[in-house]
Amino acid sequence: MDVNGVELGVETFGSPDDPAVLLIHGACASMLWWEAELCTALAARGRFVIRYDNRDTGVSVSYPPGEPGYALSDLVLDAVGILDALGVQRAHVVGRSMSGAIALGLGVDHADRVASLTFVATTTGDPSLPPMTEEFLAASAQESSSEVESIVSALRAYAGASPYFDEDAVRALAVEDVARTVNVASAMTNHFCIEFDGPRGGGFGDVVAPTLVVHGAIDPVYPLEHGEALRDAVPGASLLVLESVGHDLPRPVWPLFVDALIAHTSS
Repeated sequence: MDVNGVELGVETFGSPDDPAVLLIHGACASMLWWEAELCTALAARGRFVIRYDNRDTGVSVSYPPGEPGYALSDLVLDAVGILDALGVQRAHVVGRSMSGAIALGLGVDHADRVASLTFVATTTGDPSLPPMTEEFLAASAQESSSEVESIVSALRAYAGASPYFDEDAVRALAVEDVARTVNVASAMTNHFCIEFDGPRGGGFGDVVAPTLVVHGAIDPVYPLEHGEALRDAVPGASLLVLESVGHDLPRPVWPLFVDALIAHTSS
């Protein structure tokens, strides 16, 4: 799909007559990590689900490694452009990890396009909050023998001590992701190089959309205090804590997540 003069991979599930849910994944992650089965489960509950590859992931436009030709604000405009292309006036926006910043930009600078916000495994960025765990930093620093194994190793580290990590399922999805990605080196690096130019219209305290925060109880990247701080930063926000979950959204908690998101997007 041509959006804002660049090519983005976009996929939808369900009927466009249903309320739209825009799923935006985090750094380095293509839309595949919003698993098709999860998207189908949401669509079966009466939602028009939209997932897409951010720039430098999947089949979307790719830039040289270490030289992304865009800033965070461009990723926000990409999301708006996708809604325009699909004829969606307002969507329930779900931002995960790094893309919590994209969701915030939508909620503040494009509030008329946002029916609700959901922040999954993300942060306010307050430097006084607990840092990444030592175990995560050690695990994520390990070298791997291939691109696929590098992804599997990273996701194992993100899961932390969670009993839900499914290595076989992650590896199968990693194989599929690597095969379809334009430039894996760019996908693994460029989101960490972009300028994080925040919303022009304010911050978390200026969000007016109904907001749900979803956070793993044992997230090693953004410990639970980050989710609690985010809930407190957004007026009227609520917090769903996923027990025994790290910085991911494993299959065993999908029913809980789907129920919560359907309830949140029903008002």
